[in-house]
Amino acid sequence: MATVFPEVVVDTPERRSAVTLQDVAIEAGVHPSTVSRALDPANSGRVREATRVRIMEVANRLGYRPHMVARGLQSGRTATVAFVAADLGNTFVTPIIHGLTGAIEGGGMMPIIAETEDDHNRLTWILDHMLSRRVDAIVVAAARDGDREILEASARIVPMVIAARPLEGSALPHVIQDDHDGGRIVAEHLASRGHRRVVQLKGPSDVANFPRRSAGFSEAAGLAGLTEVSLDAEADHPIVSEGQRLMRRLIESADPLPTAIFAHNDLIALGALSVIRERGISVPDDVSLVGYNDLPMVGHLSPALTTVRYRSRDVGEAAGEMIVSLLRGESPESVCLPAELIERASVASSESE
Repeated sequence: MATVFPEVVVDTPERRSAVTLQDVAIEAGVHPSTVSRALDPANSGRVREATRVRIMEVANRLGYRPHMVARGLQSGRTATVAFVAADLGNTFVTPIIHGLTGAIEGGGMMPIIAETEDDHNRLTWILDHMLSRRVDAIVVAAARDGDREILEASARIVPMVIAARPLEGSALPHVIQDDHDGGRIVAEHLASRGHRRVVQLKGPSDVANFPRRSAGFSEAAGLAGLTEVSLDAEADHPIVSEGQRLMRRLIESADPLPTAIFAHNDLIALGALSVIRERGISVPDDVSLVGYNDLPMVGHLSPALTTVRYRSRDVGEAAGEMIVSLLRGESPESVCLPAELIERASVASSESE
């Protein structure tokens, strides 16, 4: 007897019967244009509340989904915002995305996320790709000094906000933290704990946050009478392995070690801490250590890391609000958030030298 196999039905877009806007209109007893307005966050206020609620209920019951491509062709908008980060593996970035998403979803938009790996050519390719997709706006949290020309050129096509990393000399709207002040409060904290010989493990000088942190620290250290040990190297990228390299360089070149170290971000501090432990040096008994950003894990280290809190979720939220404002044709002011020192166990008091 021949084996009888059940008929296999392949589900394809052609076989599916999509619910249309007209279907919702007929079921709700209104004109299709009323449905269109009611389901568009930008225009729903033009529909009476009772009618809007009825239309939403019908749309949800029927399983209606707006055709975003068709809506984009009609309105000139795609309801998408590009978010460009340098390193999506850095836990500093995640809260920025959360804040941004929450701010733009109220306007019916969602983010498209990309990573440059801190590479200018990748940034250029990503911007070209996002513009070809007709995104409504772009938020860039990956700027380096050499990126200014391509960023400003892209900003002439769609609204753009620079977030987290300042772009020196550019008039583009930005949402950043006062990194100069962040460096200052670190130096003043170390001076208040009796430290007199200090050093910086610096981030890359073409990422504007780090020169600003360095300048704020050095100015405050000078005013407090601290001796700043010079290290003839900086991180190529603000990552753990570069913190390890810089710490090894410091141990090889400084005798004795400074009593306190200011790492320009928490990842550099984590790299430094691993080398410090390898060499049998104690934090904070032998050397104090301060980071920057207040990543989620650093409060759980042993010892817990003293650091400067960077309110990255607030940065994302402010950037999203700025994008919404720009798309309304408004001219929002740039935002600079305050720095805050989080004192933990990695800094000890030191006797004056």
